[in-house]
Amino acid sequence: MSNDISLFEQATAAAAYIRARISSAPTIGIVLGSGLGAFADKIADSIAIRFAEIPHFPKSTVPGHSGQLVVGMLDGIAVAVMQGRVHAYEGYTSQEVTFPIRVLKLLGVERLIVTNAAGGIRPGLQQGDLVLLSDHINFTGRNPIVGEHDERFGPRFFDMTEAYSKRLRILAETTAEREGFYLGEGVYLCVLGPSFETPAEIRAFHALGADLVGMSTVQEVIAARQMGMEVLGISCVTNLAAGIQRELLSHEEVMETGRRVAARFTQLLTALIPAIQKESSRA
Repeated sequence: MSNDISLFEQATAAAAYIRARISSAPTIGIVLGSGLGAFADKIADSIAIRFAEIPHFPKSTVPGHSGQLVVGMLDGIAVAVMQGRVHAYEGYTSQEVTFPIRVLKLLGVERLIVTNAAGGIRPGLQQGDLVLLSDHINFTGRNPIVGEHDERFGPRFFDMTEAYSKRLRILAETTAEREGFYLGEGVYLCVLGPSFETPAEIRAFHALGADLVGMSTVQEVIAARQMGMEVLGISCVTNLAAGIQRELLSHEEVMETGRRVAARFTQLLTALIPAIQKESSRA
């Protein structure tokens, strides 16, 4: 990303490039985590734009993240789907990690669904579980709002009491029940990565109140909340955390579990997005 113009001007240029390629402004944005990218195939009349084509956009370098923005229609609703994301462990700053979220907001997205692959910490969680995020713990030591402030993105000091919308969580829970499965809730702790956590770290995180652990999402949610976006977070438990399962952790396991639950994950989002749009239009 260039430093010659402000972050807001960069985001505006990126949004203008995307806007020129699409026919409808999206109101709902979805960020797909590791192994969960297949949902984008459900989008009709879609335009896929590689991250590398979009001005100032960071490029994804992680297997399982296709690195493209898919904009189109789902059940008559204009959506923007990030098929993959970038992470701080790839060498990006927090401002770069959250840049796509800022662009989504400028495109017209008001509600954001962030998804991720996570390690399960809380006893009882199983590989393949889908868990709604009720809150998070930022253990990265980073925050995307640090630095020169631009009011056009929102206030510098803003409330994070309800980072993850209670309204959307209730809607997701009732939607899942109608679809025939259960969604629990949990607290997500974000580490910098890319190495997986040690058993001692997992015990410490459990003592802090974390149910899940991962390497994404939190920076994006902070930026989204600064800009007034309503956020729903969903973790896919792709493995049990270090010291809980006997097998060694690997990214391949994360990817395989994501693929295994892809059908149920897609079923949930396909039913949930129209419900969110219908409920939001009543507000």
